[in-house]
Amino acid sequence: MNHLTINIKGELWNLENNPLVMGILNITPDSFFSGSRKQTQKEIVERAAQIIGEGGRIIDIGAQSTTPTSTLLTAQEEIERLRGAMPVLNSEFPDAIFSIDTFYADVARCAVEEYGVAIVNDISGGQIDANMFQTVANLHVPYILMHMRGMPQTMQQYTGYDDLVQDIFFYFSEKIAQLRQLGVCDVIVDPGFGFSKTLAQNYELFRQLDKFQVFELPLLVGISRKSMIYKLLNITPAQSLNATSVLNAFALEHGANILRVHDVKEAVETVTIMKQLVS
Repeated sequence: MNHLTINIKGELWNLENNPLVMGILNITPDSFFSGSRKQTQKEIVERAAQIIGEGGRIIDIGAQSTTPTSTLLTAQEEIERLRGAMPVLNSEFPDAIFSIDTFYADVARCAVEEYGVAIVNDISGGQIDANMFQTVANLHVPYILMHMRGMPQTMQQYTGYDDLVQDIFFYFSEKIAQLRQLGVCDVIVDPGFGFSKTLAQNYELFRQLDKFQVFELPLLVGISRKSMIYKLLNITPAQSLNATSVLNAFALEHGANILRVHDVKEAVETVTIMKQLVS
């Protein structure tokens, strides 16, 4: 089987030469980009409709902000936020593919078992909740494995590496082996731009993005409006769309299979143009 094929709800998605866009739906009051915060059911439905209408294939739902200044929620608090969003989303968009952005096993289980969420997206790589890997194995859903050290509130204290890329590769090799041993079939790798990395380290990692193909797994890149863009250019997250598109184009050229973005239309256009250039 093609190693860039993932099983989503029994359907095989071939991501080789066919990158897809994941749209961000934050049901939070404190995500770093104010334009992504949706809290009322009306706002949540409108955002999901926008993602689908603009060509997003996956809707990534986050009930907890992961910025360093955010407040850490409990799993139960995340679940309560989901309960306010998922029933109406499933009702309005029964065929949509949702992923849950969480580092709690209980939230992942609730999202998949109660609301049919198709993918678990864990920024902590199973480090915050020791039950996450076994839970994902039991749920039989694709798992997005991201690189991060510490907690979102402390991650920027952990930017010391012996060798940035080699250390991150060791992290992934170890965790992929653990997941495989538990029987997790579909793993997606996310280098974790902005997490436990300085601005310079983010760009060093970006320059070596094509090396991640050694894992023979789908590669997700999420740099949308992040500080690696707006701090470098001395602008705001709201002004960072153009630069986001530039980096997304570079990511696609160097092996990205999934782009996680706030701005779906622009990312889909970037994918279409990049595909045309290599066809």
